[in-house]
Amino acid sequence: MTVSAGAKKKKFDREGFIYFLFIVPVIAYILLFKYKPLTGWYYAFTNYKVGMKSEAVTYVGLKNFANLFINEAYMKQVMQVVLNTLIMAFMSIFLSSPLTVTFAICLNEMNSSRARKLVQTITTLPHFISVVTLYSVVYFMLSNSGFVNTLLLNWGKIDTPINFLATPDHTYLKMWLYGVWKNLGWNAIVYIAAIAGIDQELYEAAMIDGAGRLQRILHITVPGIIPTFFVLLVINIGNLLNTGYEMQYVFQNSMNLKYIQTIDLYVYNQGISEGNIPFATAVGMLKSVIALVLFTTANTLSKTIRGSSVF
Repeated sequence: MTVSAGAKKKKFDREGFIYFLFIVPVIAYILLFKYKPLTGWYYAFTNYKVGMKSEAVTYVGLKNFANLFINEAYMKQVMQVVLNTLIMAFMSIFLSSPLTVTFAICLNEMNSSRARKLVQTITTLPHFISVVTLYSVVYFMLSNSGFVNTLLLNWGKIDTPINFLATPDHTYLKMWLYGVWKNLGWNAIVYIAAIAGIDQELYEAAMIDGAGRLQRILHITVPGIIPTFFVLLVINIGNLLNTGYEMQYVFQNSMNLKYIQTIDLYVYNQGISEGNIPFATAVGMLKSVIALVLFTTANTLSKTIRGSSVF
């Protein structure tokens, strides 16, 4: 019994529709949480204040954008905030990424599968801990009455407790270390998967030729994960200014605010805490435009130099 071409086409369409249903939730999420909020950009061109009726809102053009460059107080704040964001972003990209790759390689080289699974589980679990819980753990460790101060006092290393959390010293380094502890295991999953995709016959051939473990890592493992590394690097460059605000918001205080405040946190503080929604929206818009330019530039360079890109 033969099946007609029309029946085959009908069956194919039905299967395609079923597959399409799987991505409907993703499309709905993107539309609701990525595109719908863009309608809020309207406030960047108005004099809107919280509680103001719609008929009282007036169009002010690019006044809120001009404040970024004309108002000296705003300009100093934004310059410091951009500097904080760039420092934290570059530390995340150029320190965290090599550290994550090294961790993934070391994890892959562990001979005991039980120990490897244990280490991977221990390092991945912090990713699922909320930043509030993370702050609670850090507070328990580093507050005036915390574990570290208590230990140092008992050992006679210090005379008075050190307030690690209420000092601007080493703010960038501390935030980077918190992020590494929270995301190291999770970020390594992609590289572990890339290593697993490398042809095992290459390792066997290298062993027959007398290559040691370090030589196999340098000449097989590292070249095998470089494409994945560069794809993630391009994406991270596009997200250079998206350092987030959740962790910074939880750890901020009057002592470290100057150095811990990123663009996202600055937008939140200006819009929600101070009610300056038009100016905060303008800053957020400029950040989005700059991020798009950075991502497009990095993607174009990757395509030109390496012949591959994200799209």
